[in-house]
Amino acid sequence: MAIKSFKPTTPSRRHMTVVDYSELSKVKPEKSLLDKVKKKAGRNSYGRITVRHQGGGNKIKYRIIDFKRDKIDMPAEVVSIEYDPNRTAHIALLKYQDGEKRYILAPYGLSVGDVIVSGENVDIKPGNCLPIANIPLGTVIHNIELYPGRGGQLVRSAGGAAQLMAKEGEAAQVRLPSGEVHYIKMGCRATIGQVSNIDSVNQNLGKAGKVRHMGVRPTVRGSVMNPCDHPHGGGEGKSPIGRPGPVTPWGKPTMGYKTRKKNHRTDKQIVKRAGSK
Repeated sequence: MAIKSFKPTTPSRRHMTVVDYSELSKVKPEKSLLDKVKKKAGRNSYGRITVRHQGGGNKIKYRIIDFKRDKIDMPAEVVSIEYDPNRTAHIALLKYQDGEKRYILAPYGLSVGDVIVSGENVDIKPGNCLPIANIPLGTVIHNIELYPGRGGQLVRSAGGAAQLMAKEGEAAQVRLPSGEVHYIKMGCRATIGQVSNIDSVNQNLGKAGKVRHMGVRPTVRGSVMNPCDHPHGGGEGKSPIGRPGPVTPWGKPTMGYKTRKKNHRTDKQIVKRAGSK
């Protein structure tokens, strides 16, 4: 999809760009696949804010997505390609031969009227889903399962694409978008192709109000706070951090500090770390 720009009629319009949605189907979402989204504004069951900078935003409904693709060997026709306010990728509405409808993540190149299928030995074309054991090396895939039958958990955002690198015994090596090479069990399923809406990353929101529409509240720098509110606060004028490195409001290291636990249970599945040579 192309990026749409605007005439500079206002300061915010001058740099604002959006994805051109003209290629999407002009239909209302399938009512049977909608669910309510209850907003919590970052608060837990006690009413305390546990995730900052959340709240407000447009009212949206959740689209129930089929990440498992467990209707085996039953062809489905693509009825529409739609916008989803809950994710960066576009979604596709499928209608199976038995009349059931489901939403899936729309891969790049999928069009209305295409027929796709999930099974053991199906064609290698965008939208088809099959076990990694049956996918040829070098194929671009997305919506990858970590555990057989659990549903796709990896590579689901707009423009995301992983590549099947090698097969060794009961596991395959998959290179993720971050550059990390990960062992995936052969029985795990994956969908062929790259996730749609590739130009999503090139958008320029242009104004703060658009971020508020997404449910993101303002962020205040720690250096402009008082010392009782943040470790970076206090001092006359622009003061330095006053510590060996930047920290969170609760004193934990931040900005580059690795928070992944040592000896994590999935460490043995990682062949190559992201960013390593």
